[in-house]
Amino acid sequence: QVQLEESGGGLVQAGGSLRLSCAASGRTFSNAAVAWFRQAPGKERELVAGISRAGSTHYTDSVKGRFTISRDNAKTTVNLQMNSMKPEDSAVYYCAAAYGTNWDTIPQHYDYWGQGTQVTISS
Repeated sequence: QVQLEESGGGLVQAGGSLRLSCAASGRTFSNAAVAWFRQAPGKERELVAGISRAGSTHYTDSVKGRFTISRDNAKTTVNLQMNSMKPEDSAVYYCAAAYGTNWDTIPQHYDYWGQGTQVTISS
C-alpha cells in the first residue's frame, strides 16, 4: 500500500516562498505520475503542477515561472518550490500519484493522495 505524506505548508506574506514535499512510502514514484493539486474553499480541486513518469514537468498557467516541481533521484520524494506567492495561491495542497501512467490531469485518475497541507498567503 502506498502512503503519501506532505509537509511544508504554512503562512507566508505575499511575495514569499514555501517548499512543499511529498514523501512516498510502500512504493517509490518510479512508475508514477505525481501531481500537486490544490483546493480553496468553495472551489474545485485544480491541478497546480506535476511531473510525469518520464520526468517532464507540467504547470497550470497561473503558477508558471513561480512554481517548480522536482523529483529526487531515488524517486521517493517530489518537491514543489513556490516563489513569489500570491494570496490567490492560498488553499489546501494535495500530493497525488497515479501509477502505470505517464501523465494524467484528471484528479479521479490518481490512485493515492496525501492528507493535504494548508498554504495561506497574507496580503
